[in-house]
Amino acid sequence: MRKLWLLCHRWTALTVGWVLILSGLTGATLVVLRPLDQWLHPELFVARGGEALVPAPATPSVTLESMRETLAGEFGGQSNFSFRPPRQPGETLQVLVRGDWRGTVYFDPASGAEQGRRGENEGVVALLYGLHSALWLQQTGKAMLACVAAIYVLLMVTGLVLWWPRKWPPMLRIEWRKGLLRALFDLHRSAGAVLALALCMSIATGAYLAWRPIGGWITAVSGVQRVLAPKLPTLPKSAKAGQGASLSSTQSPAEFTTAGRGESPRVPLDVLAANARSAFPDGRIDLFLYTAHSDRPLAVRMHVPDDPHPNGRSTVWLDPRDGALLAKVRWNDLDPGTRINSIVYPLHTGELGGMPLQATVASLGLALATLGITGLWLWWRRRAVRRRP
Repeated sequence: MRKLWLLCHRWTALTVGWVLILSGLTGATLVVLRPLDQWLHPELFVARGGEALVPAPATPSVTLESMRETLAGEFGGQSNFSFRPPRQPGETLQVLVRGDWRGTVYFDPASGAEQGRRGENEGVVALLYGLHSALWLQQTGKAMLACVAAIYVLLMVTGLVLWWPRKWPPMLRIEWRKGLLRALFDLHRSAGAVLALALCMSIATGAYLAWRPIGGWITAVSGVQRVLAPKLPTLPKSAKAGQGASLSSTQSPAEFTTAGRGESPRVPLDVLAANARSAFPDGRIDLFLYTAHSDRPLAVRMHVPDDPHPNGRSTVWLDPRDGALLAKVRWNDLDPGTRINSIVYPLHTGELGGMPLQATVASLGLALATLGITGLWLWWRRRAVRRRP
């Protein structure tokens, strides 16, 4: 029976081990590289206005609406923009662009001047993140990672069965005096047993973040209705008839063009932002998700004091035509599949516990890669020894 367990453990590891090694190394590197990237590129992350800048409403000369018009003029009126206001003094205002060009533009929130930009796949951090989260294969890679996470459970169980000692407490000693091969064998067995549950949690949270259907399944099993964006109400006929023929003193040319097509002129983004803040007076805007389509609500993600997610999961939906509040929901009132994300994401990245948890996450990534590498090395060396005469 033990031989069967050994064969199952060995060939499972040989099949998916390379993915686990890659995930461990890239995850540990990202924990260190992200703050290092901010330190190496202050022109992108540090506002030229200095420490005096605070995440407060911008002055009229650098409103969100003026930034939107500038971005729309360069990237096209149908592009989508996600505004990330500064969260700490001295930070830049970042805008994620989704259109013909995809990437992030960094602004000085005091003057509205652009400080730099990065393409979606530009830079080491972006490349490593794409490899870590999707193997550079988009949704296919995310599904593969979820499957590998499920297979890891089998790998963990078989490894624990092979390690399980006859007498307790178990011996976790590493015999360095009996050669490198024996030392690596002891290290592989002992570290795998001690870190099994912690590694399983890290891999499971990564799979949850990588493949969104998992959250939908959790919500479906719980029997709770999924929280969806509300639908826009139908405008009264009088409002539709009043749109159109001439450019008023308060309309920009872009708004007038929209009105001429029979659509509602958009409310300036700063008015919408103020309405979102009034929905959660104790919160701050973390992401303003602007879409160029006026037939769907605008979503604003807010961060309230008890929200563990660094990007905030409390959401406000607004009518882009008149700025009316359509719906709001706090992060702890979301459906289970979405609510769990508020804890899983900062737990997986280590942001939930600050530097100590981030160091732990990086160490687990290195440990996972070490287990994979030592396992492959042991298999290769023993295979080579058996071939010798």
